[in-house]
Amino acid sequence: MAGSLAFELPFPPSMNTYWRHVGHKTLLSAKGRQYRDDVIAAVLCAGVARRFEGRLKVTILACPPDRKRRDLDNYLKAPLDAMTHAGVWLDDSQLDEIRIMRGAVRKDGALEIYLDIVE
Repeated sequence: MAGSLAFELPFPPSMNTYWRHVGHKTLLSAKGRQYRDDVIAAVLCAGVARRFEGRLKVTILACPPDRKRRDLDNYLKAPLDAMTHAGVWLDDSQLDEIRIMRGAVRKDGALEIYLDIVE
């Protein structure tokens, strides 16, 4: 690895509330737009000031806000798309490896993000 970066994002909303269907269109819901804005703020606060180019690896430690049953795979799309929108990378197609793990319960929930540049 040629470099790495660690930062924290808010815990995403359920995918059941992230999208809305209007006719034949699928749109980002109000909760989805708010989450995207929250991710942009978290990225700026963490000082992630560059748009990474090249191949990347991301590891996500998902620390839920409670012990409710959750499928980990439902917590990938929203943060990856929001990090693209926040300018962390050019496009999430740059990701060669995506890993997600369940972490300990945290009061407000959070996603710990570990981003590595792949040589």
